[in-house]
Amino acid sequence: MPYYVYILANKPHGAIYIGSARDLRNRLEQHAAGIPGSHTQKYNIKTLVYFEVHDEVIDAVHQERRLKRWRRAWKEELIAKSNPDWRDIRDQIPF
Repeated sequence: MPYYVYILANKPHGAIYIGSARDLRNRLEQHAAGIPGSHTQKYNIKTLVYFEVHDEVIDAVHQERRLKRWRRAWKEELIAKSNPDWRDIRDQIPF
């Protein structure tokens, strides 16, 4: 089963959240439900704007940590390369 690294946003160039998950669809449902006090709930971050697939959990976790350390401009450039309009791409999640 694949592992995912993903970026959520509340609007283009707005607040973002970076995470990793084994079941990305389920994780997005959890974010949509809004865990009280969480960053995603506080800033209404629910739009999937970027994701990548990894075969190994360790690779996904390392990439998540790497992306979290990146400068904001680099994160925005990464998103813009595959999703210039910052639209919701959850329909592109492979099964």
